[in-house]
This record gives sequence, structure tokens and C-alpha cells, in this order.
Amino acid sequence: MEVNVSLGEGFNTKGVKTIQLPATVLDALKLFDREIAKKSIAAKLNGQEVDLNRQLPLTNEIIRLEPILPNTREGLEVIRHSTAHLLAAAVLDLFPGTKLGIGPALMDDPRYGFFYDVIAPRQLTEADLPIIERRMQEMAKRNLPYRREEMEKEKILEIFRQRQEPLKCELIDEKVDKIASVYYIDNSPFIDFCLGPHVPHTGKLRAFKLLAISGAYWKGDSNREQMQRIYGIAFATEEELNAWLKQREEAEKRDHRRLGKELDLFSIHEEYGQGLIFWHPKGGAIRKEMEDYLRSELQKRGYGMVFTPHIAKRQLWQISGHEENYADSLFEPMKMPEKFNEEIEFRIKPMNCPFHIGIYKTRMRSYRELPLRYAELGTVYRAELSGTLHGLMRVRGFTQDDAHIFCTPEQVEDEVGGCVDFAYDVLKTFGFEKFKVELSVRGKNDDKHYLGSDADWEKAEKALANALEKRNIAYERIEGEAAFYGPKIDIKVEDSIGRLWQLSTIQFDFNLPERFQLEYIGEDNKPHRPVMVHRALFGSIERFFGVLIEHYAGAFPFWLAPIQVAVLPITDRINDYAEKITEQLRAHDFRVEANLKSDKIGAKIRDAQMQKIPFMLILGDREKEAELVAVRERKHGDLGQIKLAEFIKILQNLRRSRAIAFEPEKIFSGKGGGSL
Repeated sequence: MEVNVSLGEGFNTKGVKTIQLPATVLDALKLFDREIAKKSIAAKLNGQEVDLNRQLPLTNEIIRLEPILPNTREGLEVIRHSTAHLLAAAVLDLFPGTKLGIGPALMDDPRYGFFYDVIAPRQLTEADLPIIERRMQEMAKRNLPYRREEMEKEKILEIFRQRQEPLKCELIDEKVDKIASVYYIDNSPFIDFCLGPHVPHTGKLRAFKLLAISGAYWKGDSNREQMQRIYGIAFATEEELNAWLKQREEAEKRDHRRLGKELDLFSIHEEYGQGLIFWHPKGGAIRKEMEDYLRSELQKRGYGMVFTPHIAKRQLWQISGHEENYADSLFEPMKMPEKFNEEIEFRIKPMNCPFHIGIYKTRMRSYRELPLRYAELGTVYRAELSGTLHGLMRVRGFTQDDAHIFCTPEQVEDEVGGCVDFAYDVLKTFGFEKFKVELSVRGKNDDKHYLGSDADWEKAEKALANALEKRNIAYERIEGEAAFYGPKIDIKVEDSIGRLWQLSTIQFDFNLPERFQLEYIGEDNKPHRPVMVHRALFGSIERFFGVLIEHYAGAFPFWLAPIQVAVLPITDRINDYAEKITEQLRAHDFRVEANLKSDKIGAKIRDAQMQKIPFMLILGDREKEAELVAVRERKHGDLGQIKLAEFIKILQNLRRSRAIAFEPEKIFSGKGGGSL
């Protein structure tokens, strides 16, 4: 018996080859290119990710194979998932009787690359991590095979019952219908119920490190078993691992939670509720700049600002599909007090879109009115698990810079293109220069229900792709990652230390116009269904602020800085002059603080530097007598004396241009020169 095999696009091999059965995926790869086969850690067989030792099926059709290499995202996910299993094997080896939870790869978490939840016979501590890691390294050197077996549900359950693994049995009961796969790491105590794929053997895992240990609950439910979550990171090479660890060290210095406290920007209070952000005056000043800039740009681009309630009848969320599709993210319904005798339930809003639909539906629309662009800085609330909350990055209450565009199908491409231009302009204004764009489209997975016809999807995907291609924007097409209601564009930014952050999203929507029966009267005088485009540029104000803090390490550009100028008198007798200077700067709408304490000038400068204030004005007897200010910049140091009026002009230019960097050589004649 023999089958025909072809290799996927992107490899320097063409044509179809014939191979005798039985044969594995690896055997087939060797037919095409032994070097590629050697580098591969898994493969795709007719689009499905499989192990290299998977047997080729007997079929009359040509089998399509695509190698999965370590230097790809798919390859990295295989490495991290396999390393999570290696971690579990080491824990079982060191602590017999350990019960296992889940152990996924983490691909979009900037802090970690994988974890495994365990219940060990004793409480594990940070001191155990190096011991576990050494055992992982020992097992990796032994080239232990990852072995997959398919078996019936009852047999899998019996295996885990014998191992006294009730949590695994619970997962199997929930997820397995008849047959599923089990993975072994041979010559180790590890067995797991898992879909795979995995690396061929532990020797493929060369670059990993355990990072942290924390508490967790089974399925995130605080009423269930308490577990311990061991986090780690893994890469294909030691060089990548070392670069990531160096980046992580820098990231810890920039941690927005620490800087938020040190710079008095925001706080989170356990007594008020986790995941709820308190904006302090300094953080509020930055937020105001963000919002003022955005509102100004929205007006220029033809958006109408709207304001909508924070709660709505439960029925609205049933019509929108949020109760059906996002139940886990919704807070419980609220009832009217019994004394009112009104049988009405409300929900606090998780999204703004149904409210904007309500405004659209206040009257019948004409095609001549479209596109309609509604924008709102709307606060929404999501029922996130406590264990998933992380400073400003993941919260329970946040404000989206939300907008919804209602347009005709013919207008979609132009509107999406306008959103892309808007996103790039916003992100560049805030100092981001490198981007990664992803186009998430419908996959070929028949198990997933997509709303809309094939023709509708093809038009929508083409419109989004055209909008990017016309702007010469490179993008990665992500198959199967579209929402059920439409394709989307995601724009990620690279921060100053090379990390990627998901920020802007432009989402096509077939779903809500249909659910809410939206219409407009077309040129033919007949009703038509409009298309809806969702878009957020910051994503959320809170998350964007967190990214900005870490991008700039708290040293914001002048126009964003919460305190822009610190006025520092050298002695108390200069305080009156300092107050006069402060008043004049505030009259020009600058954010200024005067430090009138009796501290030495060196201490005042250190305090201003610690607060990362862009400019310091050092005032002594000479400055007072000559009615000058001595300018010091936080990065470039002393710049010399200057008239206050001239200094104000410099600040006004920096503010007007929203300059990211300050270049004194273009303004001052030289350090300490003091002339323009």
C-alpha cells in the first residue's frame, strides 16, 4: 500500500512523492528534505497539527504535509507545551503523589511562557524551583520519548482513577465523547490527557527556566481545590532565552505597578475591590491629555461623541448574544428592590456596542446619512477571576475608546482604511514606531459556526485585506482566529524594550445588525441591512496607560508628563520669586510644582529626578536679580539661564508638537551657555 504526499508552500520542494505504508510523518518529510525533517519538531497533516511519529493514513487523496519548525510561532507553542509536560514529569518524580491540573503554553503573556497547576504532598516554595528545574534538565538530557496513544474514554478514566487523579477524571468526563489521546513521557511517571502535538523527545527541549510559583484554584473557582501554579519560560535556543531574561530584568524595572505607586499615578484597593482602578491627580492629568487628544481627533474625522448608561435591561444582553456567548465575563443580573414591585432585571454593561445601536435605531436611516460614526469613552465591567487580574493590564472596570461605524457594504473598505490610518496616527503620536499587524479570518474548521454566507465572508475579508495592502502594511493572516461574527485586524506595538502589546482592533460585524434588525433605506427606496465596524485604538484607557508607563519607564514626554516643570528655589529667600514664576507658568496652562521646602538644592533636584519631571528651574539670587531661570532637563542636565518668556515659548512648542524627545542642541547654544 502506498500514498501520495506533498509538502506545503514556502519550502524549496515541489511536486508529489509516493511512500509505502506503514510510514510516519517524519518518514515522509525525509523523502523531501532530510535537513528540514531533522529541524522539524511537529507537523501539519492536512492542516491538523500532529506529532512526527503519527502514522500516515491510507487515502486516495494527496496528503498535504507542512513541517512545524522551532523558529515559528506554532513551533514555539509546541516547545512550551512540551516543556510544561516536562515540568509536570519532574514534579511527579520529585514529589510522588502529586495531583495534576492543567499545563498550557502561554503565547501572548509577556511575563511567562507556560505553567502547570499541581497539588503536591507538601506546600512548594520558590526554593523548590531550582531543584525542579535541575530535574527537568536531567530528564531532557536523557532524550525521553513523548508517546501518544489513542484509547476509549472508559479506558482513559480507568488509568487516571488508578492514579487517583480526580481532577483529570473530571476533565475527561467533560471533554471526551468516545475516543481521545493520552501522552506518556517514557521512563518517567508522567501521563496526561492531552491533544498534543509534542516534540519527539525531551532532548529537543534545550532552553527553559522556571520563574515563579503562586496560588491558584481548580478552574479558577475559589470554592474548588486550591492548587499551586508553577510558571516557566521556554524557547528554541539558549540565545533566545538569555535575551528574554535580560528583557525581563529590564521589564521588572519598568513594572507599571511599581512605578504607579512611586510616581503617585494610580492605586488599587483590596477593600474597594480587586481590578478597580483609582486614578490619582497625576495619573488623571495624563489621562486627560490622552482623552483631550483623542476627542480632538475624533471631531476632525467626523465622529459624533455619545454618552450611554452603565446598566441596561437584561433582555438587551440576551438579544445581543452576550448572555449566550460571553456569560463567564458578565456580572450577575441585578433586580429592582422588592418595594417597587417591578419584575425587571438589569446587567451592568460589559460592552458599549448595543447602546450605540440604540442610538442608531431612534429613527429610520437613509443611505445618504451613512456612514454614521459614534464614539464613546465608555466604562465597562467584566467579571474577571481574581487570579487573572494584573495591575492596569487586566482589570474588572475599564474605559474603552470605543467607536462603532454603521455603513453600507460598499463603504466598508474605506471605513476600515480610515480606522487603520487613525490607529497608526494615534500610536505614533504616543511614541510607538514598530508595529505588527494580524488579519484574523475564518478558518476551515467545520466545527465552528460562523454567521453569514461564504460570499459575505469573502467580501469582508477582502475589504480588510485591501485596506491594509493599499497602505503597504505587511500583515500576518491568521486562519481560524476570527470571531464567529466577522474578521478583524489587530495592531500590536513594540515597546522600547522589544515587547509586543496588543492595542488597536478593527472588527467587522455581521452579527449585531442581524440580531437587532438594523436597517437603512437605500437608493432604491427599499430597506437594507447596514454593516457594523467596531474599533478601539487605545483598546482601553487603563491598559494603554499601563503600556505607556512601561514604554517610557515613567519618564513621559513633556506633553504627557503629569508635572511638567519643577520650580526649585535654592534658599527660602527666593521663595517669593519661585511662586511668581510658578504662577506665570500656570497662567500658560502648564502643570507646575514649586518645592518650597527648606531642603538643600541637591535634595530638591534628586526628588524631581525621582519623580521624572522633564524640566527643573533652579532659582538663586543671580536668577532673581536678572529675572532669569536656570534650566535643568532630566536627561541632559543643566542647560543654562534663559528669560522666562523664551522658556515658555520652548514649552509651548513642545506641547503643540507633542514631541516625544527633547533636543536641547536645537534650542540652546550649548550646555550651560544660556542663550538661544
